[in-house]
Amino acid sequence: MEQRFTEQSLIGDIVTKLPKAADLLKAHRIDFCCGGQRPLKEAIEERGLDGEALLRELNTLYAEAQNKPTGNWSEAPLADLVDHIINTHHRYLNEELPQLSPYVTKVLRVHGMHHPHLSRVHKLFHELKTELEQHLIKEETGAFPLILQFADNPSPENREAVERAVRELVNEHDAAGDLIKEIREITNDFTPPEDACGTYRLVYSRLAALEDDLFTHIHLENNILFPRVLAAVKE
Repeated sequence: MEQRFTEQSLIGDIVTKLPKAADLLKAHRIDFCCGGQRPLKEAIEERGLDGEALLRELNTLYAEAQNKPTGNWSEAPLADLVDHIINTHHRYLNEELPQLSPYVTKVLRVHGMHHPHLSRVHKLFHELKTELEQHLIKEETGAFPLILQFADNPSPENREAVERAVRELVNEHDAAGDLIKEIREITNDFTPPEDACGTYRLVYSRLAALEDDLFTHIHLENNILFPRVLAAVKE
């Protein structure tokens, strides 16, 4: 079997070439969005994983995927990728964040006395909510139009502005990623206690789904959109 990936493969590149790898990496708690620009070897050592077994799984998935071609965002027009991010991931966040907020508050109010960690979950979630809402506005009204303008007119002025915008967005992605990772840690991988009520379980389930969508969202930007734009900047 062809060894498409090695321990030196960048994590983000693995998911870019094999989107299905995201599920496997997530199962091993390997960050493929904010931590996508480091070699797989670092994550294997950090998590104490069986590197040979993981690579075998990844390369098997890759071989299977060659017979099931899917859409390739690495080659799609930038405008299509931006539209996909806005219409899929921005739309999800704009709907989910305000809907989930009152449930997070209700669980704290009802169960906070006996589960004090919920106070921290509440605080972190609302920090994340505020940061993401502002981040989406920045992308849609500033950064994304600038990226598409640069694609049409790669002038020196646009080049400098694009580089600055991408740096700012990556930093904000790192901050959001850190918040959701801390929520995961505090909630024991979004595992509700045995005595949790339906709303308690609902909140944990939706936080897990939020993390899943956010990681895919950040991956598309950090590991596909931004590198493509910055490659054009260097030309």
